[in-house]
Amino acid sequence: MSCTVAIGAQWGDEGKAKMIDYLTRDVDIVVRYQGGANAGHTVVVDDKKFVFHLIPSGILHEDKVCIIGNGVVLDPVELLEEIILLEKKGYDIKDRLLISDSAHFILPYHKTLDSLMENFSDEKIGTTRRGIGPCYSDKCLRIGLRTGDIFDLPTLERRAEAALKIKNLQLENIYGEPPFALDEIMGILLQFKDKAGSMVINTQEYLHNAIKDGKSVLLEGAQGHALDIDHGTYPYVTSSSPTIGGALLGSGLNAFDIDDVIGITKAYVTRVGEGPFPTEADEDDSERLRVNGNEFGATTGRPRRCGWFDLPLVKKAIQINGMNKLAITKLDVLTGFEKIKVCIGYDIKGERVDTICPSKFGKVKPLFIEMDGWNENISKCRSFAELPKNAQDYLNFIEDELNVPITYISVGPGRDFTFKK
Repeated sequence: MSCTVAIGAQWGDEGKAKMIDYLTRDVDIVVRYQGGANAGHTVVVDDKKFVFHLIPSGILHEDKVCIIGNGVVLDPVELLEEIILLEKKGYDIKDRLLISDSAHFILPYHKTLDSLMENFSDEKIGTTRRGIGPCYSDKCLRIGLRTGDIFDLPTLERRAEAALKIKNLQLENIYGEPPFALDEIMGILLQFKDKAGSMVINTQEYLHNAIKDGKSVLLEGAQGHALDIDHGTYPYVTSSSPTIGGALLGSGLNAFDIDDVIGITKAYVTRVGEGPFPTEADEDDSERLRVNGNEFGATTGRPRRCGWFDLPLVKKAIQINGMNKLAITKLDVLTGFEKIKVCIGYDIKGERVDTICPSKFGKVKPLFIEMDGWNENISKCRSFAELPKNAQDYLNFIEDELNVPITYISVGPGRDFTFKK
C-alpha cells in the first residue's frame, strides 16, 4: 500500500505537473484533489507541450487511472475541451478518467461574477477570473450544483433554477448586468452528461477499494501552500486548500492512508498576482529569472513575479504539511548568476525571526546570504554527482537548513531532465 501527496511548497507554479508526470511511473492512480481551471499544469513529453487545467497531470501515462476528486470545482466546458484535445493527439482517456460525483460545477455565471467582483473591488486579489471563488462560495452556501446531479434531471433543473434566481439578482441589481437563461445553463449540463456522464462515479469509494486491493495512489494539488485559504497570505490566496488537509478532504482518503508528502519547490521563487513577496528580486534579476525560466502563467499568460529562495516560507510549508521529501525544480534557471541569494530569516523591527505568520508577511524584511553561482550548462546532468560543485553546495545548504531530504532534482522541462539525488 502506498499513497503519496505532492504539494507545492511556495506560491504555486513550482513545477508540480512535471513532477507528477515523473512520479506517475511508479503509481496506479493519480488524483487531482482541489482547485479548478485556474491552475495550468504543464507537462513536456518528447518535446511536445501539454497544458492541463483540470485533468490530472498523469494522464499521459496510458496505463494509469486518473481521477478528478470531489474537492475540485469543475468547468464542464473546459474539461470537454481538454478531453477532445487529448483525443486529437492520440490519447484514449475515456476509460481512464474518472470524475467524482461530488465535484461542483463552475458555470458561466460564476466566471462573470468572478470578473465583476475583481473589477468592482478597490483591493485587487489577482484572480484568474475562472469562477473558482464564486463556485466554492456556492458550495459553502449549499446552492452549488454537483456532477452527480446530472443523473436526476428534474432535481437538477429545479436546483439550477433556484441557483440562477440568486445569481441573476446579483447580476442585475448589483452590477447592472443581463441575467443568464436557464436553457443556457441546462444546455451546458446536458452536454456534459452526454459526453462525460459515464466517467462520473463515487470516487471516494473507488479509492478506498483500490487501496484495499494494494493499488498505489498519488494525490496532486494545484497552486501552493502559501496560497492556501487558511495558511496562506490571506486575502491574496486561492479559494481552496492546496495543503494536506485539502488533499484528504478533496479525495475522501484519511490520514492513515498517507505514506509520503513530497514538497515541490523551485530553486528560486515566483508569485502571480497581488500580495506580499518578501524575497522578490530587483528589476534586473527578476527579469533575468523570468526570461530564463519562461515565467509566464500557463492559464493567464501573465508574467510571474520572481525572487530568491525563501527558507522560512518552505519551513512553514514543511511544518503544516508534514513534508518528508522535497523535489527541487528549475535548478538550471540559476545557471549564469555570479551570486545567488537565499533568504535565511526575516527582520521585524530589528528582531530576527525564522518563521512568520502569513498575516505579517507584508511587514518583514528578508535576511539574505549570498552563495557562489555556476556557469556550467547543467541540463545534461542526470545525477547529483554530475552537477557543478557550487550547484551541489547550493542544494546541500537548502537541505541542511530545511532538515528534509531533497529526493528529486529537475534541470529542464522534459521527463528525462529529472533524477533522484
